[in-house]
Amino acid sequence: MKFHSALLGIVTLVFASFATQGQGVSITVLDQTNKPLADAVIEIISPDVKTTTVARIAHVAQEDLVFVPFVTAIQQGNLIEFPNRDKTRHHVYSFSSAKTFEIQLYSGKPEAPVQFDEPGIVVLGCNIHDYMLAYIYIGESPLLLVTDKEGKVQFPEVPAGELRLKIWHPWQVEALAEQVVTPDETGHLTFSLAIEDNEKPSAPKRGFGS
Repeated sequence: MKFHSALLGIVTLVFASFATQGQGVSITVLDQTNKPLADAVIEIISPDVKTTTVARIAHVAQEDLVFVPFVTAIQQGNLIEFPNRDKTRHHVYSFSSAKTFEIQLYSGKPEAPVQFDEPGIVVLGCNIHDYMLAYIYIGESPLLLVTDKEGKVQFPEVPAGELRLKIWHPWQVEALAEQVVTPDETGHLTFSLAIEDNEKPSAPKRGFGS
C-alpha cells in the first residue's frame, strides 16, 4: 500500500489573547480554491487546558469495505476500538512510528482496544484490502476536533491567553508559516490550506458474480 508522503507537515500558529476566560471559538478551513475542507484536524494547545488521566475510547469501524471515519483525532493515552461491521474479515495494521500494531484477520469486535501513547500521525491499512486507508492524529491536547463536510469545527470553550493552534490534513502540500491571529467579535477564524487533488478511498465496484 502506498501512503501519502507529507504526513508530518503540521501547521503551527499562535492565537492572540481572547477577551474573556472560557470564550468559544469556531474555525473554518478552506482549500486553495476556497472550498470547505473536510477531515482537517484542529488542535488547540494551552498550559491552561485541563487534562484528565482517564483514558477515553474512540472507534474506527470497517463499514462497506472502508474505514469510518477517514480521519480520527485523539489525545495521547486514549484508546481506539476497531469494530468490523462487514461480512468479510479484515486485518488492520499500522507501520507508523507513532504506533505500530496489527489486529490479525478478524470479524466482529476485537477483544481489546488499542492504546495510542505517543503524539504523531498513524496511517491505517488492511492487509486484505489494499485500497483501505485511514488516519489517526494523536495530539497532546484534549482540545481536538476534525472539520465536517462544511470545513467547520466549534470549540465551546477555550482558555483565555495565548494559545497554539495546529492544523493538519492528510493531503496538505506544506505547513503554513507560524503567525499570530486574533478572532473577530464573533469568535470565528478562517484558514486556507493547500492540498493535493486526492479522493477518499472507496470500495471498488464489484462485477456480477464477484
